[in-house]
Amino acid sequence: MSLWTCAILMCCLGAGAARAADSAVILMYHRFGDSDHVQTNVRIEQFEAHLAEIAAGPYKVLPVPEILARLRAGEALPERTVGITIDDAFRSVYTEAFPRLRKAGLPFTLFVATAAVDRGLADYMSWDQIRELRDAGVVIGSQTHTHLHMALRGGGASRADIETSNRRFEKELGKAPKLFAYPYGETSSAVVKAVRNAGFSAAFGQHSGVLHRTSNPFFLPRFAFNEVYGDIRRFRLVANALPLPVDGITPSDPLVRHNPPAFGFTVNGSIPTLDRLACYHSTQGKMALERIGERRVEARFAAPLPTGRSRVNCTLPGPDNRWRWFGVQFYTP
Repeated sequence: MSLWTCAILMCCLGAGAARAADSAVILMYHRFGDSDHVQTNVRIEQFEAHLAEIAAGPYKVLPVPEILARLRAGEALPERTVGITIDDAFRSVYTEAFPRLRKAGLPFTLFVATAAVDRGLADYMSWDQIRELRDAGVVIGSQTHTHLHMALRGGGASRADIETSNRRFEKELGKAPKLFAYPYGETSSAVVKAVRNAGFSAAFGQHSGVLHRTSNPFFLPRFAFNEVYGDIRRFRLVANALPLPVDGITPSDPLVRHNPPAFGFTVNGSIPTLDRLACYHSTQGKMALERIGERRVEARFAAPLPTGRSRVNCTLPGPDNRWRWFGVQFYTP
């Protein structure tokens, strides 16, 4: 377990009073009951515990498009609103997750990379199964055609791959999706531009954090679950999380061009105090913070970032023993 997880698990969760919210927690899964892939799998007993917690707790699960539309329109969401997303269209989504989510009456969004489905790989769903989910009300989103490393390939290659996937969606499902998920959560300013120009209304990464009305609609956070980070304590922790709204994030491009990057952000004035704010890097641990004025925070890396993906999670104790949470993901070529 990482340092930042240990730190935030030290605080117990409280229920708090029901009230309107301008944020939502988006959950992310890949595989179910497939322990050959520990990093992307949740065990069935873990997933069933998550569903039982949702049923027994003060949560409101809404379709992801509805969450985004209401935040975009400035409409309040129920307190502890949750959205469920699943990436990659693995076969266990159809055999394990779909029956359980349907029985629980819980909506979800499935992000599909079309090439694996076209190839008829044994580990993936078929187009017939994806159509069955769509007809049952599941929202289908795009994750490109070849599930490429978009930040590494750049805007041109990403645009071409998206065009191919959109043609496949149009042929198999009748229309191209409006929601997008970056494969591996990797993106860059050029890739974001390609995704926006392709007609998507929103795009998700794989960095932890609470979706807020001020969040960048083309780099939205999600909390990912797997066997290691799938226990019920962590689920309750993130399902009850509050936003840590920020702006002025530097660098603006998650593709690292100067290593280590000069990482900083400005916290929204609605947050009364920043005295217990802490940030943790996925390989370097707790970061040194420098406050500039009342709201500006500069978080210092101890060393250059490693090649590939790395993440920063910033947390702050909030009301009702809940945690405010903001995260980013960088990609270093």
